[in-house]
Amino acid sequence: MLVTVADITAEEDYLSPLLDVGYELRIREPGHRMVRTPALDVHIHLLEVKHPSVSAYLEFRNRLRKHAQDRDLYARTKRELLTQDWPDMNAYAAAKAEVITDILSRARPR
Repeated sequence: MLVTVADITAEEDYLSPLLDVGYELRIREPGHRMVRTPALDVHIHLLEVKHPSVSAYLEFRNRLRKHAQDRDLYARTKRELLTQDWPDMNAYAAAKAEVITDILSRARPR
């Protein structure tokens, strides 16, 4: 899930409400925050409205909404990856990066 905020450094405007309902802060890096539930079933990426990654997230989402073949590929990839043990979320994210890049290449106008 993606949420955009006006100023990522103004954590008091958005982070406390998420933490108060049980989300845990997992990533705090320049321009990006990520929170998730303790059950690891919901991840929320927070970016500033004008962050360059926002358009990629939306292009990816739109492609999956419109193209069942890519949606199935992504779902199948995630299911396969879930059968493996990962040392951390970065390793899991890296493992699905090639599929995401492939799908994004079809989402972007040529």
